[in-house]
Amino acid sequence: MKPPNATHRPLAYKNEEFVDSDDARPLRILAEYLEPLQRFRREHVRDTIVFFGSARISPDGPFSRYYEGARELARLVTAWSKSLASHDHRYIVCSGGGGGIMEAANRGASEAGGKTIGLNIGLPHEQQPNAYVTRELCFEFHYFFMRKLWFAHLARALVVFPGGFGTLDELIEILTLAQTRKLERRIPVLLYGSTYWNEIINFDALVRHGMISPEDLRLFQYVDDPAAALGLLQAALVAEPEGATPAFARSRTPRDPQYSTSIPHPRNKA
Repeated sequence: MKPPNATHRPLAYKNEEFVDSDDARPLRILAEYLEPLQRFRREHVRDTIVFFGSARISPDGPFSRYYEGARELARLVTAWSKSLASHDHRYIVCSGGGGGIMEAANRGASEAGGKTIGLNIGLPHEQQPNAYVTRELCFEFHYFFMRKLWFAHLARALVVFPGGFGTLDELIEILTLAQTRKLERRIPVLLYGSTYWNEIINFDALVRHGMISPEDLRLFQYVDDPAAALGLLQAALVAEPEGATPAFARSRTPRDPQYSTSIPHPRNKA
């Protein structure tokens, strides 16, 4: 029997007050790594094609061509992926899980009969997961940086449609990883909508001012239609057979013999 004055206390990991506290923040961060890891392994998801773009683009608005472009490209990518012989699900369309371009990408993949991933984020103006994300692959993140880790961790290629601050943030994150060769594998980046991107970011000016090297302009390509985008993705990816690169992206470290020679010294001009 319990002592008469004993008070029942939950186990620490079942104590919601503790788990939601500042002291337990490392546990919450770790959970946003381990829980998706478990689900991706359970669903045999090996790698993804990530779609970024604005949540504000609608299928019947002034920029509907981008919505339909994302939808069609995701459909084409998924149909191609399903034709590949593999024990795992390869080149799964992945988006941020919300509306706009994210919805279009998940919708196109779903219409092709494939699995599709949504990495949703809790925001003050709540972002609801769109209806086309595969239920088992619909995630909700609290921490932006953990969500971004999962975008990069499985990505084999990135397609970036017109977008705002969030899209720019995600694009520059991947370009920085590619520029610094921090990841073992190459991630092709397609900027969909050349007119938009040439107006929004003056990459040539960055070269002219010496902020990036001319070679850095080869880290991405412009594309303006779904068929051309699919061709570029296939050319970049089909040459790498399954198992040629790790399922999960690994970071290079200073002990990697290529690490010190891959990154030019800032004073070295191209």
